[in-house]
Amino acid sequence: MKTNKKPLKKLPTWNLSLLYSSTTDPQIEKDVKAIERAHEAFAKKYDTIEKEFLKDPKVLASAIRDMEKMRASSEKPALYFYYLRDIEAENKDAISNIALLENRLTKADNKLTFFPIRLGKVPVEKQSEFLSDTNLLEYKIFLERIFDDAKHNLSIEEEKIMSLKSQPAYEMWVAGNQKLLNMRTVQWKGKKLPIAQAFNMLAGLPSAKERNHLNAEISAVLKTVAPFSEAEINAIFTNKRINDELRGYKTPYESTVRVYRNDPAVVESLVRTVTAGFPIAHRFHKLKAKLLKLKSLAYSDRAAKIGLVKATFSFDHSIEIVKKSFGKLDAKYPAFINEYIQNGQIDVMPRVGKTGGAYCSGSYSLPTFVLLNHVDDLQSFTTIAHELGHAFHTELSKSQKLIYFNYSMALAETASTLFESIALDAVYDSLSDTEKIVILHDKINDSVSTVFRQIACFNFEKELHETIKTKGFMSSDEIADAHNRNMQAYLGPAFKLTRDEGYFFVHWGHIRRFFYVYSYAYGLLVSNALLRRYRADASFWPKIEQFLSSGGKDSPENILSSIGIDVSKPDFWREGLKEIEEDIKKLEQLTSKTKKISAKKRY
Repeated sequence: MKTNKKPLKKLPTWNLSLLYSSTTDPQIEKDVKAIERAHEAFAKKYDTIEKEFLKDPKVLASAIRDMEKMRASSEKPALYFYYLRDIEAENKDAISNIALLENRLTKADNKLTFFPIRLGKVPVEKQSEFLSDTNLLEYKIFLERIFDDAKHNLSIEEEKIMSLKSQPAYEMWVAGNQKLLNMRTVQWKGKKLPIAQAFNMLAGLPSAKERNHLNAEISAVLKTVAPFSEAEINAIFTNKRINDELRGYKTPYESTVRVYRNDPAVVESLVRTVTAGFPIAHRFHKLKAKLLKLKSLAYSDRAAKIGLVKATFSFDHSIEIVKKSFGKLDAKYPAFINEYIQNGQIDVMPRVGKTGGAYCSGSYSLPTFVLLNHVDDLQSFTTIAHELGHAFHTELSKSQKLIYFNYSMALAETASTLFESIALDAVYDSLSDTEKIVILHDKINDSVSTVFRQIACFNFEKELHETIKTKGFMSSDEIADAHNRNMQAYLGPAFKLTRDEGYFFVHWGHIRRFFYVYSYAYGLLVSNALLRRYRADASFWPKIEQFLSSGGKDSPENILSSIGIDVSKPDFWREGLKEIEEDIKKLEQLTSKTKKISAKKRY
C-alpha cells in the first residue's frame, strides 16, 4: 500500500487560547464568579416561599430557560484546566486550580438541588397540567424525566446526606484500591515495571511463553492487594445495595439503566441474547488458537496479536484518507476536520507530560477538542476515525436545545465505531491478503471484547451484587472464582484459566462503575445495524444523520425507532451478532485461502 510518509511541517497541537490566554488570565476568575452569582441568583429567584415555578407553567418555562443559560457557560473554566493537565501533566497551576475549582463549582451546583427535587414532587394532576401546557411543550421530555426520576429521589436534606457519604462510602475506597495498585511493581527481565505498564505490555509480547510469564507475575502482585480489594468490593457493593433500597430500585443495574435513559427490558434482552450467543466467541477463539499455533489459549492470550500490518499511516496521510471517505457522506465532515486542524482543536503526537490514549471532549457552547497519541500505525489511523466519530456526534447534537444536547452513554460508542468502520473500509482492499487477515482478526477481537466480554462482565457484576446481598460478604477467593466462571463462559473451551487469574478483579475498574459496561455492547451492535443498512442502501445516510443530530432529546430506543431501528426485540441483537459471525466466516475463508497459496508455493 502506498502511503504518504512526508509529515506536515508542524503537526497540530491544542490551542487552549480558544478558551483562555493562560492560567493567569483574569477572565477565568471573572467567569467563575459569574457562574457562582448566576447559581445564587437562580436559587434566590426560584427557591422562595411561594415557589411560583411549581404553580405557573410560564414561570416554570422561564426557570428552565434560566437554567439552560447557566449551564451553557458553567463548564469553561474547569475544562480549560482539565485539558491543560492532560497535555502538561506537571503543570502545577492546572493541578491546583482543578482542586480549587471543583470545590467552588460543586458548592455552586448544590444550590440547584432544590429544583429537580421539588419539581419532581408536585402532585400527579399538576404534572399532567405541565406536560400538556403549550408553554412547556419544548420541555416535555425534560419534565417527563424529572417526574419519572422523582420516584427514586429522597428529600433535599437526605439527598445532601447521600452526596456527603458518597466520598467515604465509595470514592475513598476506590481511590485507596487504585493507590495501592499504583504503588505496586512487577519484576520483568531484571527490571521493576509499574503494574500499569506491565498490563499495557501484555498483549504486545510476541510469544505465549512471555505472555504467560508476565501474566503470572501480574497475578501474583494482584493477589497481594486482594485483601484490601476484598474489603473495598464488599463495602462499595453494600453501600450501593443500601442506596438502591432507599431509592426503591428493584435490580442492582436499574439505576445505571435509568441514568442512560434506556428501557430496562431492552437491556435485559440484550444481556440474555449476547449471553446465549457466547458460542460465537468460542468459535473465534478456536480459530485464534490455530492462528497463534497454540493447542489452548491462556487468559493472557485474549488480546494477543497474530501479526502486524506493515503499511504506515502518517497523520497527514491518515487525515487525507478520512477526509476523502467521510466527504463521500457529506461535505460538512471534511469541513469539520479542516476547522479542527486550523483552530488547534486536535493534539496529535505523544510527548512527555501528555496523557496517554485518545479521547474527544465536547461542550454545547465551546469548541470540541480531540486528543490523540499518533504513532503512524493502522491503530492510530482507526483511532483518528473513532474520535472524529465522537466529534461529529457532538457537533451535530448542538442542533438540539442545551437541555437535550448530551446523548446517552448507551449511544456514545455508536457514532465512533460507525465512522471507524467506514474509514477501515477505505483502506482494506489496498492491503495484502496477509494484512487483511491481521486486520480482520483484530476487528473481530475488538468486537468480541466490546460485546461478549463486556456482557460477561455485566453478568459477573450481577453475580457479585446478588451474592453480597444474600450472603452479606464475599471473600477474595469467592470473587476470583466468580470472575473466572463468568470469563470462561464467554472465552469458551479454547481457554484454560488458572485460579490466580481470577484476581484480575482487583484492578478491573469497570466493576466499580456499576453496570455501565452494557453500553459498549449496545453501542457497537447498533453501529453494526446502521452500517449494514447504509451499505445496502446509501440513501439511508440521512437517517443516520437524523440519529447523530438527536442528542439526548429522547430515549435511545425512541431515537432509534424514529429511523426504523427497533431494538426492543431479541432478533435485533441476534442480527448484530450475526455480523460478527459473518466476519469470523470471512476470516476462516481468508485463512484457508492463504494456507492453500502457501502450500502451492512450497510444492
